Amino acid sequence: MAKRTIFEEVGDRRPAPAPAGGMIERAPRAARGAVRVWLIVLFALVALMIAVGGLTRLTDSGLSITEWRPVTGAIPPLTEADWQAEFDRYRAIPQYELVNKGMTLEAFKTIYWWEWGHRQLGRVIGLVWALGFLGLWASGRMPPGWAGRLLLLGALGGLQGAIGWWMVASGLGEGMVRVASTRLMVHLGLAFVILGLIAWYVFLLGRREAELLAARRQKEARALGLATGLMHLAFLQILLGALVAGIDAGRTYTDWPLMHGVFFPPEALDLTPLWRNLVENPALVQFVHRIGGYLLLVLAVVAFLRSRRSPHPATRGAFAAVLALVLAQAVLGVLTVMAGAPWQLAILHQATAVILWVAILQARHLALYPRVAAIRGAR
Repeated sequence: MAKRTIFEEVGDRRPAPAPAGGMIERAPRAARGAVRVWLIVLFALVALMIAVGGLTRLTDSGLSITEWRPVTGAIPPLTEADWQAEFDRYRAIPQYELVNKGMTLEAFKTIYWWEWGHRQLGRVIGLVWALGFLGLWASGRMPPGWAGRLLLLGALGGLQGAIGWWMVASGLGEGMVRVASTRLMVHLGLAFVILGLIAWYVFLLGRREAELLAARRQKEARALGLATGLMHLAFLQILLGALVAGIDAGRTYTDWPLMHGVFFPPEALDLTPLWRNLVENPALVQFVHRIGGYLLLVLAVVAFLRSRRSPHPATRGAFAAVLALVLAQAVLGVLTVMAGAPWQLAILHQATAVILWVAILQARHLALYPRVAAIRGAR
């Protein structure tokens, strides 16, 4: 310790150097920022993929390409002979014989481009992920502890491609004119899992590790529990929505709040064994989807009211946004059903589901890692 004299002026004291931060704080913040930007790009691409997938289904284009060629399939038909060969393969499947008999080559090109664009976008997402991951790894700028998380995204993306073909293959069998609704449900469900993980990682990377560690000590357990419940129920509702879309159940019962004039249509349990009604009977599938929407709305109201007690404005705002989006989604759902599920309303309903999904995850993130406001802004 340096010696001091009794004659030293108080004003001569120099401030001691600030203590150095830990390893977490020494990690280059630029790397976290770069990863965050990369993930935001991936998020936008996956959200676009979900929208294009919905339009591909709504235009009945999903079975137009009858082969799975992950690499060579990136090249579309280039000559008339190539187009004719592709068309001939399509004419050999049941959908052509039972639904599109007599379709012209020009009409086939329209549905082909929808499906090709959907698959091509999947390849672009895979390429963007690979270039970003390898670039971070090779440059040594991978944030500590993030390699496994980012590798998981790539693995899930590859799995999604395989599930996509598994889904398409179900529509090529004898007597099939569309993909199996259960496989469509798995495909869409995994897309929302991937989207949710990306969003969660973006939220985490938006704040310093030390800030997150400090914020977690102030987590709001009740709000976190309600947000977790909303997350699970919303995901279930997304899966139910996929079943509705898979069997066109949204176009079968177009009155509301009743279904063909009754609360519970008696034909909802006509199929045997009974479990088939849950995935194949339009009456029961739409009924369960409606009930799921009502439950989600009730839980969103409860979560909003509970969040009013939070001392953090950001948390209160996040839960208010969730309630507003649930209300908007409920209104859109009713309008879509009553209009007979036109593609414009159907795709808007799906896009709102994406926004709502992210809003719920943000509310959960803020309940787990509250943003502490200045005293002036706290309530």
